[in-house]
Amino acid sequence: MTDLLQRVRERKLGQWALAYAAGAWVALQGLDMIGHQFDWPAGLLRGMTVVAGIGFFATLVLAWYHGERGEQKISGTELLILSLLLAIGGGLLWRFTASRPSPAPVAGSSAPSSAGAAIPVAINSKSIAVLPFENLSEDKANAYFASGMQDMILTKLADIGELKVISRTSTEKYKSHPDNLKDIAQQLGVATILEGSVQKSGNQVLINVQLIDANTDSHLWAEAYPRTLENIFGVEGEVAQKVADALKAKLQPAESARIASVPTRNHEAYDLLLKAENFTRQFDQNTAKDPAEAVRKAADLYTSAIAADPDFALAYARLSFLKARAYWTGTDHSPQAINAAQVAATQALALQPDLPEAHLAMGYIHYWGHRDYAAALVEFSTARASLPNDPDVIAAIAFVHRRQGKLLQAIDELKQATVLNPRDTGLPRDLCDTFGYARRYAEAESACNRSLALAPDNIEASRIRATVLQMRGDLDGASRALAAIATDYDPEGSVSLARFDLALAMRQPDTALATLAKAPAWLADTENNVLVPVTLLRGLALARKGEARPARAAFLAAQQALQGLPHESQAQAGTVGNLATVYAGLGQTDAALAAARRATELLPMSQDMLDGTFYLARLAKIEAQVGETESALKHIEQLLAAPAGYEVSAASLRTDPVWDPVRNDPRFQALLVEHVNDDKAATHE
Repeated sequence: MTDLLQRVRERKLGQWALAYAAGAWVALQGLDMIGHQFDWPAGLLRGMTVVAGIGFFATLVLAWYHGERGEQKISGTELLILSLLLAIGGGLLWRFTASRPSPAPVAGSSAPSSAGAAIPVAINSKSIAVLPFENLSEDKANAYFASGMQDMILTKLADIGELKVISRTSTEKYKSHPDNLKDIAQQLGVATILEGSVQKSGNQVLINVQLIDANTDSHLWAEAYPRTLENIFGVEGEVAQKVADALKAKLQPAESARIASVPTRNHEAYDLLLKAENFTRQFDQNTAKDPAEAVRKAADLYTSAIAADPDFALAYARLSFLKARAYWTGTDHSPQAINAAQVAATQALALQPDLPEAHLAMGYIHYWGHRDYAAALVEFSTARASLPNDPDVIAAIAFVHRRQGKLLQAIDELKQATVLNPRDTGLPRDLCDTFGYARRYAEAESACNRSLALAPDNIEASRIRATVLQMRGDLDGASRALAAIATDYDPEGSVSLARFDLALAMRQPDTALATLAKAPAWLADTENNVLVPVTLLRGLALARKGEARPARAAFLAAQQALQGLPHESQAQAGTVGNLATVYAGLGQTDAALAAARRATELLPMSQDMLDGTFYLARLAKIEAQVGETESALKHIEQLLAAPAGYEVSAASLRTDPVWDPVRNDPRFQALLVEHVNDDKAATHE
């Protein structure tokens, strides 16, 4: 033992150990500070500590070795060897920590999704999420006021180009003052959180807001705003300015002017607007039990706000958006609705030409009312210049690009919108839909799965996912997906329609008929914005069974229902296309072809690349049915070259009985061979 201690002293192992430990300690402390500043992964910092430990033992071994040779210093060559050992060891450890599987992210976490809509790992220091404002009023009916103030502040913050601002739909499910603030910030991909509360009692209002650094849970700024309803105007602009100052966001002159502006000086009009927004939000997010009633209440409140302040441009703009959306969704598909929307948007722009909400409303009139996508894009782009952080504006531009057939642009824009609205279930669903049109079915399924992870009861995402499975050839998987949807609430019948279409594609007409047992008189084809009479579907299933007489009766009933629609509805492509299918079922070949061609003229692919493919596909199916094989094959080729992933795919051509009349044609078989690899691409993208 004495000899061993003597050798240790001779080789100065103690000095080597102390020197190394001191140097390693200083180095690790410095790396830790740098790591936190640049948000290095915790695994990397832990790996460096392990490397330092390995280096300690390597140093002692080298010290012993040199002492054995009678030397007390390390040569340059051996220092290089030591450095290489440390580098190799560190590289192996880093590879190990980086390749370890990450824990499965919770719904809405900041982990990347396979849909390509991941939140960036590096969090922008000038990023913020506004949590729901707490309603501290004794009268709980004043909740609309707290919610409205949150919206107004969000809108002002979205005006600031240097800020990344998370949308309301991603924050509304959180508590007003949660305990796990850091976790929530990571899920939303932000550095700061704005919390607030509103207390309204009669004419008195108290608004408290506080800006919190989510990483340290420290307050960056806080302020109380005691106001009366008469002087509440401008609070949202003051808050936005304080937030910008705290986050060192530089405002352009135009941004400062927009933030400082107030929508109205009339407190009654302002209060009515906030009440109206509550009903509009329910309608827009499909949470209203009675959509038509929500639209009516919101419209009445906007109208009352305008009556209280005839110069209230924002109220006109929001009324316009409400009316246009009601028109597009079919809640009020009357000419009066879209005309009223246009009048309101025009008045809003006349009162305030630079109001972004007015440009957004006018853009949707062009989009939803007239399918004038070029004009819509001009208005949406104008709105985005003033609202660079508004995901709804970015998504609107994406929707226009989809209609124009620019799917790659639309996908990129929807991903951008998802960064600003990471917990919204609609955006990944829209991504799923867009990938499906492009026949990128694997990515589509992943995007729908992302939407369902956020909201497992999202019926529309479940339905689209099932259709994706169907078009990529997994009919059994599509059947299971549709069977899993709880349809206690399916007012439009879109799930019943999807089940019917799948059953016919699987050559199961009895199952198709069973899906119609409890269906409403009209089913909504939400993918193509078309209402279909259930009698038409019943006729198709009965004809597939070979029951000619009851099928004819059903087709005649469908014809009567379609011809009983208002004149303006009869002139639309949806009604004309449905009549084409009816005529084909009744054996009226010339009438069927004429109507199907007319539908493609009313809404050609050149005008609307998405809905246009639906009508071209209907024409091709009718042509195949009545023996117009040459024309049917030409249109199938055209569809295969277009973003028509929900109408024609390599898998559906092989299996769908609608193509049986042309299945044995050599040219059809050649198409199957030509596109045989499409299924592999759809499965392994």
